[in-house]
Amino acid sequence: MSGTPPSTPYTLTDCDREPIHQIGSIQPNGFLIGVSADWMVLHVSANVKDWLGVEADDVLGLPLNRFVEMEALHLIRGRLQIAQINGEVERAFSVALIPGGVPCDIAVHLSESTIVIEVEKSEPGPVQDAGTMVRAMVGRVERTGDFDAFCREAARQVRALTGFDRVMVYRFAPDESGEVIAESAVHGIGSFLGLRYPASDIPQQARRLYERTWLRSIADIGATPVPLVPPVDPYGTPLDLSLSLLRSVSPIHVEYLRNMGVSASLSVSILRHGKLWGLFACHHYKPRALSFERRATAELFGQMFSLLLEGRERERDTQHEAEARRAHNRILALLADSESPIDSMQTFAAEFRALIPCEGFACFINDQLILEGQTPTREEVLGVVRFLNRAPPSRIYLTDGIGAVHPPGRDFTDRACGMMAIPVSRAPRDYLIFFRKEAVRTVTWAGDPSGKPVAYGPNGPRLTPRKSFEAWAETVHGRSLPWSEVDLRIAESLRVTLLEVVLRLADVAVRTRKESHERQELLIAELNHRVRNILGLVRALVRQSQGNARSVSDFAAILSGRIDSLARAHDQITAENWGPASLRSLVVAEIAAYLHEGGGERARLSGPEVLLSPQAFSVFALVVHELVTNSAKYGALSDRRGHIEMGWSFAPSGRLVIHWQEHGGPPVRVPSRRGFGTTVIERSVPHDLRGEAEVTYALSGLQARFVLPESHVTVLDSPIPVEPEAVAASGRPDFSIGGPVLLLEDNMIIALSTEDILLSLGATRVTMASTTRHALETIAEDPPVVAVLDIDLGEETSFVVAERLQALGIPFVFATGYGESAVAPDGLADVPVLKKPYASDQVLRALAAVLR
Repeated sequence: MSGTPPSTPYTLTDCDREPIHQIGSIQPNGFLIGVSADWMVLHVSANVKDWLGVEADDVLGLPLNRFVEMEALHLIRGRLQIAQINGEVERAFSVALIPGGVPCDIAVHLSESTIVIEVEKSEPGPVQDAGTMVRAMVGRVERTGDFDAFCREAARQVRALTGFDRVMVYRFAPDESGEVIAESAVHGIGSFLGLRYPASDIPQQARRLYERTWLRSIADIGATPVPLVPPVDPYGTPLDLSLSLLRSVSPIHVEYLRNMGVSASLSVSILRHGKLWGLFACHHYKPRALSFERRATAELFGQMFSLLLEGRERERDTQHEAEARRAHNRILALLADSESPIDSMQTFAAEFRALIPCEGFACFINDQLILEGQTPTREEVLGVVRFLNRAPPSRIYLTDGIGAVHPPGRDFTDRACGMMAIPVSRAPRDYLIFFRKEAVRTVTWAGDPSGKPVAYGPNGPRLTPRKSFEAWAETVHGRSLPWSEVDLRIAESLRVTLLEVVLRLADVAVRTRKESHERQELLIAELNHRVRNILGLVRALVRQSQGNARSVSDFAAILSGRIDSLARAHDQITAENWGPASLRSLVVAEIAAYLHEGGGERARLSGPEVLLSPQAFSVFALVVHELVTNSAKYGALSDRRGHIEMGWSFAPSGRLVIHWQEHGGPPVRVPSRRGFGTTVIERSVPHDLRGEAEVTYALSGLQARFVLPESHVTVLDSPIPVEPEAVAASGRPDFSIGGPVLLLEDNMIIALSTEDILLSLGATRVTMASTTRHALETIAEDPPVVAVLDIDLGEETSFVVAERLQALGIPFVFATGYGESAVAPDGLADVPVLKKPYASDQVLRALAAVLR
């Protein structure tokens, strides 16, 4: 690494020449074998004897089946078949390579014509269900709200999976620098959130490898690499380890990590449309090796997160573009009614600025210029137009630094710094120009990005990794906020829209006026029809109700009750945007209107959860109203001992059959005359709904049977969810944890869910532990104010931790999935126990009890 300095300076990309994919060695936590297409051994790592009991030189040039069991070899061949199809690495877990050998995890891929087989020891214990774990992780990430929370939760999930001290979501900027946009780290190690790293920290060849392989693991930067034997093939070509999981680490990268104080790292690629968007960058401050199996799970999560990211960005862009389309339609309709395009542009300048966010707007059409908002002067804008006239025609021009491309622009940087120019005519001489002001901002770098000394080695001069990562602030001048891809797509769409306006202004105006007139006529006709129907219904209710009234007040009560019933039905229908509404809710609402106390005991309902169409709901509301009213006046509900039963079920034909039965009321007599209420009960369903209605005046109580056609009924697979009872203010403990909490739980998903509950209850932080050893260390280093301890931790229980907390006077509660069968020692028998699955309210009450 020494030599004579050259006379020319070197750029930050000189270390891009390092052949890291042909490094010729692997990490020592596994071994590698490279074989030919006919399974002759071409390369082995020098440590092969530790695994197969054979010296490296005794393996080369011989068939692999002499050293590996046929069953294992058969499995490897099968995985290779899949790897050849998808061009990636395939894995197999817990495979014995030699008789009596330890279970191993195997990865196989094709490197040009060489079959590369990599082996590590399997992680002890049962095989993970990677699919289940990743589904749970993805589920929690999907439930987040905004983008920042989405990235934070992803980092938290990866740290829970890998156990690394720090996990960062690292996003690349257009200039290839990177920024830490989300982070999850153990308490007390500081934060890298918001720091920016220069593009040269990740050389170009490393970026290409991140796009080819989803995961890169370094178990121990201080480990001595194991060389490949031989280092090159008979043609002098080193083995390409681009897809290798065990590939050794570049000395430059080792130096970089050592300067950061990192002992182990894991990187999981985040790709967007196949290009490197960012990384999950995981750091550990002690050596840490993850099994193939756990790394495969992290890789799968990285792939799923990349898909979720694309979906989120696509959803965001789609929403933005949908808003833009609506704005386009507004602009198109407004411009269509205008005879002067230039006048319209000035009138709708605010619409344009809302479409593409900016501080200033200029319109140059037919040599006429209008300005709106914060812009350069008239003469300065005309100079910008002359500059644009030299640009390629019919293309949108954008820049975030006018002064860098148009020197006179440096004079008005304080008013306009970035611009987007949209040509709006077939000849490129008319423009809409959007101006953005200067955005002076401070970029906080992790160390001075230019502070890299030049050194010399076998590949010539290179820039050595910097040794300082302390925050270094840089103030950026002369730039506006950059224009996004969405801005550009909206601008292109706007250009097409405006060209259409210019070319077809008159036709659009005529068509828009005609369509507007037709819509208005249709709306008036529909409104007239609905108003007449409502007035006719009210008139009929008035006329029919007066025949049963004995007095004005009686008449008013009858009419009011029927109108109220229709109003309640209307409210329930409109609450669902004039869609189907619940039959059960209809009956409950009617009964509640008459029986304010004890209604639940005197009205017994049974039947599946069904919805009635708006028409059926309105009609049947009056029927139920009359049934309940008559029962309250003359039937079972007029006597405190009486009750009604109402049930519904489906006939084989699919029609809904509804039964009404009254019990315990006065003896029933057939009415001597038919009033309006009786008519409604007997004739509404057949007349309005083409159904059936039958009323029987049995001495023991009125009986009724209704049949509704299936076209008016919708069946729900599950009951309409009922909101849980709100906890009374006096019954819900009013307290906040107000300090750190220890959570001892061996199930990661349950632990993460409980962590959310504890944080919502006022915990300042939650330290999660999955073993008693980790929990006891936490108690010694960072005592909590309270703890939640899962009793059963697989091979151990949490009682030793409970006894330690008890000795220190720290309150705690137990959690268990064994229900009533969970037994604690005598000294811990009085500790509150949360029975899984538990919710926030149970946790709150248990902690309030021990913290009281």
